[in-house]
Amino acid sequence: MHAKDLLLAGVIAAGSALPASAADRSPPVHYRSTDIQGVNVFYREAGPQDAPAVLLLHGFGASSHMFRELIPVLATRYRVIAPDLPGFGQTTVAPGVTFEYTFDNLASVVDAFVAEKGLDRYALYVFDYGAPVAWRLAVAHPEKITAIVSQNGNAYEEGLSEGWADMRKAWASPTAGNREALRRFNTPEMIKWQYTEGVEDTSRIAPESYQLASAAIERIGDEPQMDLLLDYGSNVQQYPQLHAFFREYQPPTLAIWGRHDPFFIPAGAEAFRRDNPNTEVRLLDTGHFAIETHGGEIAEAMLEFLDRNIER
Repeated sequence: MHAKDLLLAGVIAAGSALPASAADRSPPVHYRSTDIQGVNVFYREAGPQDAPAVLLLHGFGASSHMFRELIPVLATRYRVIAPDLPGFGQTTVAPGVTFEYTFDNLASVVDAFVAEKGLDRYALYVFDYGAPVAWRLAVAHPEKITAIVSQNGNAYEEGLSEGWADMRKAWASPTAGNREALRRFNTPEMIKWQYTEGVEDTSRIAPESYQLASAAIERIGDEPQMDLLLDYGSNVQQYPQLHAFFREYQPPTLAIWGRHDPFFIPAGAEAFRRDNPNTEVRLLDTGHFAIETHGGEIAEAMLEFLDRNIER
């Protein structure tokens, strides 16, 4: 291993941010936006243009901001791109454009975004809502997927905890009352809880992470989030297609999971092995937003996994 790699590995293993000397050697992160289907997609990009690509997809209560420390680490060896999904972060819908917030439409925007960026082959890092978006891309374009890293990105019904009871009720009977019962998930208190629940030492979680997520919901509005909560049941209905993809193509997969996640339980991580023997499972002693507390460990595991499984 080169001296630079030894330094990087040591920093990651320590679980801390890169020091100035190491950060100076990392490719710069660019903050850009592009118009896709009437949506102004904000994204972060770093790394060599000719390096293997990694697409990072965030989830509910987050944005590409959640990858702020991971991107510089991966970008030393990979081309890394992380968009904000419609309804989140800095991505906006153009005035006069009607956008229906469904997972099919989120996937359509990301699919077109990926094509515009020229990603013919890429690995996926998926989290929470980013998972069903990515699963649609994988089923539609299996030849493009080089590897998958799922950090609490569910793909199996047994991975859904009892915390989904109200959502299941709304899926079965999408009445106005059942929809309204889901509004509490968008409150600042509930967003913070999703970051802190299951975390032994909450002082490791930067408060701006959940504050920025709450501010985006306040700016964009609750209704897109309500629509997506109601539409999440469509993801469960598509699981059989996804499992068929896993069985046929068996992409190298790392399920690295916060074991105390109140919504996506460890059984969901273990279930990947049922259809894909090329799955590795690693459970971390933390909650839903594992990258906030175990970012260094995740980055180290990702580099080792991607280096081992992606051809250059």
